[in-house]
Amino acid sequence: MEQMNELKIVSIRLVDEPPLFSKRELTSPKAVFEFMGQELQKYDREFFCVLNLKSNNQVINMNVVSVGTLNTALAHPREVFKSAILSNAAGIMLLHNHPSGNCTPSREDCRVTKRMLAAGEIMGIPVMDHVIVAGNDYYSFLENENIIKRDGNYGENIAEKFVPQRERAR
Repeated sequence: MEQMNELKIVSIRLVDEPPLFSKRELTSPKAVFEFMGQELQKYDREFFCVLNLKSNNQVINMNVVSVGTLNTALAHPREVFKSAILSNAAGIMLLHNHPSGNCTPSREDCRVTKRMLAAGEIMGIPVMDHVIVAGNDYYSFLENENIIKRDGNYGENIAEKFVPQRERAR
């Protein structure tokens, strides 16, 4: 008798690429910019990346989540947290570039950050910061008080307290 249904078995693996970075701890948004800024400045389209972190903010690895267009890159929680889960990360750092040279976050940047904070809260993987790199400048959601700072740690994952800068001015 012929079998009518076939159930495929799949496996997910973390593929180790050659190292790009050092083992220093990222203790501030400026340190993140110094760590990744030159790499992200090279591109003529938006790259959305995740740094997966140990509990001491040392980088485990970097994952390019999305390569977009001149002014947009998609970022879905499923893709953002996939490498963090596979890497057993204690926290993550979101980064993306603005090829325009203007590091001011867009409405979509704020929306994505809020969504990632909420997803991280549910999964127990805190989003430490979201840094936008534009030329020789950067914007940190943490430095601009869109992410609340944790005692002794770089950033805290509190989605409810995230308020885009434009809305705070009202």
